[in-house]
Amino acid sequence: MELDDLYRRVIMDHYKNPRNRGTFDGDAVTVNLNNPSCGDRITLQLKVEEGVVQDAKFQGEGCSISLSSASMMTDAVKGKTMEEAMGMAENFSCMMRGQDVDFDYDDIEALSGVKKFPARIKCATLAWNAMRKGLERPESND
Repeated sequence: MELDDLYRRVIMDHYKNPRNRGTFDGDAVTVNLNNPSCGDRITLQLKVEEGVVQDAKFQGEGCSISLSSASMMTDAVKGKTMEEAMGMAENFSCMMRGQDVDFDYDDIEALSGVKKFPARIKCATLAWNAMRKGLERPESND
């Protein structure tokens, strides 16, 4: 099996069987973002306690890249400090710019091929941008 085929399967698995889809009851950092160029939209919720992302959930509509990226990101940031999660978001941005980076959560690397399609990079980064926005001001809800 070629690497591109494996990556495609990982992306489709997260799209068809999203991890952490849903919403929280009660307090959570909530960020709503959309990508007007293609119609992707996401509502991301983060439970942050004592500087650690305890849990993350998302709702939204969009393409397989956008929703699978949200699924992967919400899984990957659980248990990470805010600084670690922000570092992961920076690494993801670097990967979208074509730089080699490693992730503790290997599924994220399946999105590395998106960099070949500049119009799709916004799809892949939507959830990550929502997470950054939420962690920059975790005490406020948007």
